[in-house]
Amino acid sequence: MDATPDPTPRLQFDTAIDQKQIGPDGSERLQATCAACDRPIADAYFDVNGTTVCASCQGEIARQAETPRGVGILARAIVFGVVAAVLGAALYYAVIAITNFEIGIVAIAIGYMVGFSVRKGAGGGGRRFQIIALLLTYWAVGLAYVPLAFKGAATAQQEQQESAKAGAAIPAADRTESDARPVAGLGIALAFLAGLSFALPVLAVIGSLPGGIISAAIIAFGMLQAWRMTAAPRLVITGPYRIAPESPAVP
Repeated sequence: MDATPDPTPRLQFDTAIDQKQIGPDGSERLQATCAACDRPIADAYFDVNGTTVCASCQGEIARQAETPRGVGILARAIVFGVVAAVLGAALYYAVIAITNFEIGIVAIAIGYMVGFSVRKGAGGGGRRFQIIALLLTYWAVGLAYVPLAFKGAATAQQEQQESAKAGAAIPAADRTESDARPVAGLGIALAFLAGLSFALPVLAVIGSLPGGIISAAIIAFGMLQAWRMTAAPRLVITGPYRIAPESPAVP
C-alpha cells in the first residue's frame, strides 16, 4: 500500500528562489518569485506548503482548496460515482468469474475509479465526497457478488429439484397457489437488489471465516483508496512575510 500514489491534488509549481537585484542607485535588495504565476514579489509573500506565492495566488489557491458546495454538485458527484461503481463491479465480477480468486489490486482499482469519478463530478474533494466514495466502493464490491449469489442459489435449487425427481408431483392446490403469487414490482425488485448488494460483502466475510478476513482486508483496501482520492487538499498557509528591505549602497 505504500506504493500507492497520494491522490491529494498537489500544487503545480516549483519552489521559489529568492534573488538579489541591484537598484539604479547601486543598492541591493532581495526579491522572491511567485512559484504559481512566475511574477516577481517585491513587497510581501505567503508560504503554501513550503512554497512561496504572491498574495493574489494565495487567495486563489485557498479558494480552490475549499470543499465544493451545492445540491447540483453533490448530485453530479453521486452520478459520476455510481457509473464508476457499476463499471468497477463488472470488472470485479469478471476477474472473480475467470480466476475464481479475489484479487486485491482489483478492489484498489475500483476505489481509484470511484474516487476519481466522484472527485471529477464534484470538482474537488472534501469529507462529504469521501463518505460518498467510501459507500459506493463498498457497494460496487457487493454488486459484484450479486451474480455469484444468484448463480449459487440457482445451482442449489437445481440440485434440490434433481434429488426430488423421484418424489410425488406437486399437488394441484400448491401449484395454483404458486402460480397465483403476484410478481414483485420493479421498485421492490430494485430495492431488494440494493439491499442484497449491501449485505453480501458482510455475509461473504462472515460465512467464509477465517478466510473471510482476507476478503474484508481487500474491501478495506479499496475503500481506503477511494477515501484518499476524494480528500480535500492539505494546505498549510502562513504569512504574509515581508521581503527584506534594501541594503545601503556599497560606496
